[in-house]
Amino acid sequence: MTTDVMQIEFRKTERSRIQEVDFNNLPFGKHFSDHMFVADFVDGQWQNGQILPFDNFTLSPALSSLHYGQSIFEGMKAYKNEEGEVLMFRPLDNFKRMNESAKRMCMAPLTEEVFMGGLEALLRVDADWVPSTPGSSLYIRPYLFATDTFLGVAPSKTYRFCIFTCPVGTYYAKPPKVKVETEYIRAAAGGVGYAKCAGNYAGSMYPTMLAQQAGYDQILWTDAKEHKYFEESGTMNVMFVIDGKLVTPAVSDTILKGITRDSILQIARQLGIEIEERLVSVEEVISGIESGRLTEAFGAGTAVVVSPFSVIGYQGKDYMLAEHPAEKSIAVRIKNYLTDIRTGKVDDTFGWVYKV
Repeated sequence: MTTDVMQIEFRKTERSRIQEVDFNNLPFGKHFSDHMFVADFVDGQWQNGQILPFDNFTLSPALSSLHYGQSIFEGMKAYKNEEGEVLMFRPLDNFKRMNESAKRMCMAPLTEEVFMGGLEALLRVDADWVPSTPGSSLYIRPYLFATDTFLGVAPSKTYRFCIFTCPVGTYYAKPPKVKVETEYIRAAAGGVGYAKCAGNYAGSMYPTMLAQQAGYDQILWTDAKEHKYFEESGTMNVMFVIDGKLVTPAVSDTILKGITRDSILQIARQLGIEIEERLVSVEEVISGIESGRLTEAFGAGTAVVVSPFSVIGYQGKDYMLAEHPAEKSIAVRIKNYLTDIRTGKVDDTFGWVYKV
């Protein structure tokens, strides 16, 4: 954990908007907390750390990130325990992954002092925005973008780092229907699939829209070469329960190294559930549903946490997945345990929880 604290200038809002929010009805990503943290990379160093009222930026039309896509982000969550203390979940893992993305996108790396110092300062000033209602949390969005003003394909020399937050409820109101994507691709070997860069999400929107028009909520990406093996699903890593084992695609340079994914695997091992990280073919999953060997399929990510699929659509046919009682569902058992760790209801034997 960081011991240094950067010097941060505070300019608090004159009027909080918290009374305008119904914390019993929190749509995802619609309400923004009162403040944001901002720091700039100029002359080879991070400086100008500030807590400011949440507001618009003034940007040049020639801003390089708008033209050449040097933009990365992370997704995190904070919770409150029964004593009202604010808890973050694995923030240093997000910091490390953000710098992996920065390296791939040829951007200035963040220091732990800037990332953690800004994060802690922001959560302290906006602690009242962290919900305590079941199923809710404070979503945290750190992001980094290039700020040079020029036209020319070259890395920027200046960057802005910002963190803002929003209280959120459940991402999916009901188990999503997903469609196996066999035409478009999300990432190819040697590309930027493992980086959490803005362009990855922009490229996913058109095929996702087509799937939604066909009645699905999200798509299941397959490999770029053969469309034979599963990779991930929209905003989630994917997992399957086959013959009682938890099976998931192994991470690679085409798959985001999910922090929730890693947490689930560690919890599963502690619960004595057998795990396989390997290639998972579309054929294996579809035949597994038909034979009954596959009993669960779900997405895992910061926003969705654990989200069981209700339907997998493939080649014009929908394959239904049965909903299991909580005590018989591996996905539900792991989700409940993960939630209890995040909210301080059980001992954190993994060392994941960071108290603000």
